[in-house]
Amino acid sequence: MKSVEIIMVPVKDRQKAKAFYLKLGFQLLIEAPDPHGETWIQMGLPHTDITVSLAGFHGIIFTTDDIEAEIKTLNAKGIPVADIDETPWGRFAWLKDQDGNELCLHEKGR
Repeated sequence: MKSVEIIMVPVKDRQKAKAFYLKLGFQLLIEAPDPHGETWIQMGLPHTDITVSLAGFHGIIFTTDDIEAEIKTLNAKGIPVADIDETPWGRFAWLKDQDGNELCLHEKGR
């Protein structure tokens, strides 16, 4: 894992949350339908690479250059990782820590 890319913040109303974060000084980076029938809203502060997604659940997304190698390394350490999900935005694979917190690996499209 290289870095934290996206912190998913659970919100009840994504549009109201978007308005709040805009008032805080965040900029809207992406607002688009996601594969689950929701709206993906991704926001960021100027001059930073870490972004926030207003979502239905909490999660942290980490970048990786080689998702398959990362999964192999984690599996060797006894950490199970879900199957890779191929999307137009890259490849994703989810895992959970011992407390059930959602973590995700993201390999950007090539």
